[in-house]
Amino acid sequence: MKVLICDKTEKEYIEQMRSAGLTVDVRDDITPEELMTVLPNYEGMVVRSRTKVRQPLIDVCPNLKVIVRGGAGLDTIDHEYAKSKGIAVMNTPLANSASVAEMAIGYMLMMARSLYQATASMKAEKWEKKNFNGDEIGGKTLGLIGVGNIGKEVAKRASVMGMTVLAYDPYVKSIDGIKLVTLDELLGQADYISLHLPKTKESTNMIGAEQFAKMKNGVRIVNCARGGIVNEDALYEALTSGKVAAAALDVFNEEPPTDWKLLKLDNVIGSPHIGAATKEAQGRVGAEVAEKLIAFAKNGK
Repeated sequence: MKVLICDKTEKEYIEQMRSAGLTVDVRDDITPEELMTVLPNYEGMVVRSRTKVRQPLIDVCPNLKVIVRGGAGLDTIDHEYAKSKGIAVMNTPLANSASVAEMAIGYMLMMARSLYQATASMKAEKWEKKNFNGDEIGGKTLGLIGVGNIGKEVAKRASVMGMTVLAYDPYVKSIDGIKLVTLDELLGQADYISLHLPKTKESTNMIGAEQFAKMKNGVRIVNCARGGIVNEDALYEALTSGKVAAAALDVFNEEPPTDWKLLKLDNVIGSPHIGAATKEAQGRVGAEVAEKLIAFAKNGK
């Protein structure tokens, strides 16, 4: 089977695929325009967040049999359409869960203690000790929107740190150690809200002005899931009005953003969609991608 690697994948696992008999070409800087002309020659492809696989691309690839996304979620792929064309679509949902969870917890700690602002102050050669009285996250209530693999890992860590964990997830009936509530209940009770759900038609802009109005004054928001789930204009208003004390964002509606106004606020910290960017997660993703492709080449599934 001939496979095109479209995004960064660990070399060790590329060689593992080759050793198993797959013909593997690496074009991890390929542009969308180039992909339209190159991909029709391949039976399999590996993508991460950078490469989008939409219907027009699928339509020009009659030989394509399998798409593997290294990471959680399939929102970068028109996966239902691909499946209707007989193309298998896979991802690696467990590989990066711990890394994203640790980042979400880290962001909560940064907001609670104003660590970004304190560091910026020190770099400016200021000693503003009295400006940085923070809060403990122990004893606070964390509201998780989505308790899939990543949400569960966040809950595990938050509970150990003494947080009360509530969760809203319409697809989960019960879960040990976490109280499931309605979205309105979560919004009204949480001191911290962390999002861990895919971007779908239902979840797009699900947190907007109406939802912010139901939150506690001074709530803190973490989004390490997908851009576009939180309405960025509504979030800006909530941050500038003081309704939301701080926000930590790893994902954005447009990546990279074309409007940087959120990131310019003093009460916002951000990163360029790096929740899964740890050595450990990259290794697990590469291993699982290789395993799935080798199995597909051997068994057709």
